[in-house]
Amino acid sequence: MQLTKFTHSCVRISDRDRRLVIDPGSFSEVEEALEGIDAVLITHQHADHLDVARLAAAANANANLKVWAPKDVIDQLAGTEAFEGRLNAVGPGESFIAGGLQVRTFGGQHALIHSSIPVVSNVAYLVGDAIYHPGDSYTVPNAVVEALLIPLNAPWAKVAETIDFTIAVRAPRAFQIHDALLGEIGKAFYGGQITRIGELYATTDFTQLASGRSVEL
Repeated sequence: MQLTKFTHSCVRISDRDRRLVIDPGSFSEVEEALEGIDAVLITHQHADHLDVARLAAAANANANLKVWAPKDVIDQLAGTEAFEGRLNAVGPGESFIAGGLQVRTFGGQHALIHSSIPVVSNVAYLVGDAIYHPGDSYTVPNAVVEALLIPLNAPWAKVAETIDFTIAVRAPRAFQIHDALLGEIGKAFYGGQITRIGELYATTDFTQLASGRSVEL
């Protein structure tokens, strides 16, 4: 199985001719990520995880493209003609096939940013019983995870909670997402904390991936 990271929280997961993309958002290389892709998973409605206009353009160019997302995202997309007949609402506790890959869902709610900001739906995805994308959440799945995608920095994130999340999931390998707001110094700092905790507990080998880089899992 291959994981390709794009800017921020967008990733492509492929296994031979089976493949999908998660969270093609406004900070990401959406057109490159979606090239040849028929299945797209969206964790939640925020623009840094879902660029509606560019996803619609991809749908117009590919008659086979389908989207899986929480119901509030599906409701948002339903008014766009490009997505007619392409949308699948999902919630936590489900299992389905997307792009030929097995997907299981967890969570259901976005992490709290502030009490004055409404909390939206957030579905986390475990793909191929291997790669776990939590979206904007610290939801710990009741499943074995081979590769964890860790939100490195966000308005809702706290280093202590990020570390606790990493410890709780106990994945053998981990890579960063949600990092577009960080410069190189910030990435080194946050990544250093995750690396330290992985070594301390002898559980998680953390690697920072540059945008466009792929790794075999």
